[in-house]
Amino acid sequence: MEAHALLQSSPSQWVSLTSPPRKQSLFIINKLPARITAIRTHLLSNHASITAPKREKDPKKRVVITGMGLVSVFGNDVDTYYERLLAGESGISLIDRFDTSNLPTRIGGQIRGFQTHDFIDRKVDLGLDDCQRYCIVAGKKALENAALGVNKRSKIDKERAGVLIGSGMGGVSVFSDAVESLIDEGYEKISPLFTPYYITNMGSALLTIDLGYMGPSYSISAACATSNFCIYAAANHIREGDADLMIAGGVEASCIPVGFGGFAACNALSKRNNDPKTASRPWDKDRDGIVMGEGAGVLVMESLEHAMKRDAPILAEYLGGAVNCDAYHVTNPRFDGLGLSYCIQSCLMNAGVSAEEVHRNRERMNRFTKFNTHSRMLMLMWHKMY
Repeated sequence: MEAHALLQSSPSQWVSLTSPPRKQSLFIINKLPARITAIRTHLLSNHASITAPKREKDPKKRVVITGMGLVSVFGNDVDTYYERLLAGESGISLIDRFDTSNLPTRIGGQIRGFQTHDFIDRKVDLGLDDCQRYCIVAGKKALENAALGVNKRSKIDKERAGVLIGSGMGGVSVFSDAVESLIDEGYEKISPLFTPYYITNMGSALLTIDLGYMGPSYSISAACATSNFCIYAAANHIREGDADLMIAGGVEASCIPVGFGGFAACNALSKRNNDPKTASRPWDKDRDGIVMGEGAGVLVMESLEHAMKRDAPILAEYLGGAVNCDAYHVTNPRFDGLGLSYCIQSCLMNAGVSAEEVHRNRERMNRFTKFNTHSRMLMLMWHKMY
């Protein structure tokens, strides 16, 4: 499955959210605090390229990003996270949460020192899977970042706000514990909260209940493209008039024995245990697999009209997106990049962006799928232009 979305952070910068089918998800967004005033002026100017006449102009349908929240190996602060990434730091290390001696891979992006106080009621926290904990904390951090802290949430019409945070695997710790209880002691020892806390939509549901939002609230599970699907769907809810504000993103908490064991069984994990910081090398010819991590990333999305009314800090504008499927293989993308190229083309059309507006750097692309994808897409679009 593929999902693409375009974000505009300034008139001259285009940001793409891209996810190949069930392989990896690249989630890029520019946070430019110093340029918020310029971005606001640009948004109000109804800027639209002559070559992109279909770009949305209605403030009720234009979607902007006003907040970001996360839970990561570098902590829960977006600015700190970004600075440490720019500094070239790696959050990958040896796993010490459980015994990895019987596994071929012993490294991952394990979150340490995570605290839920000030974000989750103590009684609610009991029995939760980390998947739900990360989701709730990231969601509330995003609201704070959007100038919607506890004391300002009354500004929001709760019937016009929703939550769409997805997960590929859901509450795997809760599931694993239930299986052990069933085998060792019988079904009577399974937690009565097992079923609700295992399913993938419970993170969205618990955050929605906590906030009292009564708009669209559900979850999408689409492997590595999950977050992009959620962002795409959330934007459409705003464009269609279903909501004024949506909290959207993704969460995973699978750094547990069964999570590692499952990926190890299909030989998907890197075995560079002696070199954890450089084990993840997707463009290297000697790459030997992925490196698992955990965490959550969430955006606050609003209609431009709604954001301007409350004088929100606008970080970027969502221009458009597209979703489709390769219909090819369970894990591998099509070698010719056909499905991906169609998705990119549909995304650009939906966003009102033409081929000559697309920026691309000079890095050498070693994977033939992406080479063929971009070549096919540009040939199709240039053929239509000329």
